[in-house]
Amino acid sequence: RVEILKMLYRKADILIFDEPTAMLAPQEIEHLIDVIHELRRYGKTVILITHKLDEIKRLADRCAVLRRGRLIDIFDVATTDTAHMATTMVGHTIDYRLEKDTQPFGEPILQVESLTVSRNTGITAVHEVSFTVRSGEVLALAGVSGNGQIEIVQAIYGQIKVASGRILLGGIDITDHSIRSRIRDGISYVPEDRQRTGLIVDMSLSENVALKTYGQEPFSRRRILNRDAFHSHARALIEAYDIRSGSGETTIVRSMSGGNQQKAIVAREIDLGNKLIVFVQPTRGLDIAARAHIHRQILEERAKGHAILLVSLELEEIMELADTIGVLYNGVLRKIAPADQMTIEEVGRLMLGVEA
Repeated sequence: RVEILKMLYRKADILIFDEPTAMLAPQEIEHLIDVIHELRRYGKTVILITHKLDEIKRLADRCAVLRRGRLIDIFDVATTDTAHMATTMVGHTIDYRLEKDTQPFGEPILQVESLTVSRNTGITAVHEVSFTVRSGEVLALAGVSGNGQIEIVQAIYGQIKVASGRILLGGIDITDHSIRSRIRDGISYVPEDRQRTGLIVDMSLSENVALKTYGQEPFSRRRILNRDAFHSHARALIEAYDIRSGSGETTIVRSMSGGNQQKAIVAREIDLGNKLIVFVQPTRGLDIAARAHIHRQILEERAKGHAILLVSLELEEIMELADTIGVLYNGVLRKIAPADQMTIEEVGRLMLGVEA
């Protein structure tokens, strides 16, 4: 709202919205859509940058599709179906089907007990949050950005200190363990920012997929790196996870697309074979095809009996993948319940602090 007011104060006639709904609750999205329609009625020109087909259908008159820096097509939205849009965006047809079988959950893998975390400013970011993620379960944490989700994940992974409470993995208290120890204990982590915290973008693909295992055999012995092992391991992951790169395992990661960078991180973390996998914004900024690929990988790991903790600002993603949903508001877990007992509207209200 502040950014829109700033644009109107400057009397701008051309307004550019870049992924404007990425961090909004459903009710806020509806309000923003109303605002954009109102701006059009006032004669403003609106340029919307988004990968969400439903937003294109609801807001746009015309759609220009860019792929790998090239203008592929421009078409009238009213006369074009979403299937054609999707195919044009990625260059091939997409299989949207997600196979999510009903299965009983196993033993508790991650137990978070009365977790309280403070920010560097001393303000409490997370207040006495408790939840359990079991084997074969996807537990999703929903909330508007800045309501404690990231701090919970950072505490679980050991990136920030816990003010009070406990974190147990497989029944073992890991609250005071180092990050390296937590990886060995069985935590895999797909972070929110793939380029800043997930990858070293000026290194090769083979080096990046071995970031957490380079000190182990066969990648090294007596502190001497085995480059052949790096390359063969990377080639296996490239094939298994459909990672596309210009020069194969020797490709510098910076030159890869965002979707393939994300596939590389997911491949690395799943390949560790850990019992808990934490996904934070796993499909942020990805095209439809890469998004579908990541979703299938998450559900495949669920089917194998791994525990999945998912943090996402995309409610549609949460509703598609989650078995259990916890909603955070102002650092407090407002509600946690089976996904099939919650609606997207209820989750949205809880995200805004409104009683459901």
